[in-house]
Amino acid sequence: MCRHLAYLGAPISPAELMFAAPHALLVQSYAPLDMRGGGSVNADGFGLGWYPELGGAPQRYRRQSPLWTEQTLPALAASVSTTAFVAAVRNGTTGMPVTEAAAAPFTDGRWLFSHNGVVRGWPGSMAGLAKSLDVTELLTLEAPTDAALLWALLRARLRDGADPLAAVTDLIAEVEAAAPGSRLNFLLTDGTTLIGTTWTHALSVRSAAGGVVLASEPCDPDPAWTPVPDHHAVRVTAAGVELLPLTLDRSTNS
Repeated sequence: MCRHLAYLGAPISPAELMFAAPHALLVQSYAPLDMRGGGSVNADGFGLGWYPELGGAPQRYRRQSPLWTEQTLPALAASVSTTAFVAAVRNGTTGMPVTEAAAAPFTDGRWLFSHNGVVRGWPGSMAGLAKSLDVTELLTLEAPTDAALLWALLRARLRDGADPLAAVTDLIAEVEAAAPGSRLNFLLTDGTTLIGTTWTHALSVRSAAGGVVLASEPCDPDPAWTPVPDHHAVRVTAAGVELLPLTLDRSTNS
């Protein structure tokens, strides 16, 4: 499975967590410690999405190559100062394409989204849910992958004005019903709220005075890292960090 992380808080450089930390995302691309569900490296692309200091829509940099071969992003990430970002390295599911468009984070308006996991029975298991989308949405998916379809389903809810946590919870419930045993770890942010989920996969949270990090694996040996229990959501806002159980009855706990 992929590795991803997200940050919300005081301005920092994404390079701190992507490249400088002892177990940075770069290290997790070639030496991950908790690859559940198959795979040993995350070599099928990477991406970084961040919010400019002056506001506006997030910026994004993605490539289909392994992060450890990348020459441009280390300096680019070091030059950025941002209050929120999402970064990911991809281990593509067998049968799905290795393209830049398949790499997280996905974006729409103010939103950044990443999926770490797999939808069981893809693509047939998702046919029923896909019917809820406009045909144009289906024909213009960024990539023919489970993550891209999950993002299309989620952003449709967000565009309709759904509460972000409710939208995420509803989607997980529907996908689990259609494709039992799927791994559905999400990261979603609009730059002011950050939501992460654990659904049959690992996620850890580190909360410090300056900001909050959610990551597939801790980026350093800091004892402040706390594993998030399975089937839970983490919601991060200016008010603090909430740990909320995810239930299949679509309870939003909000």
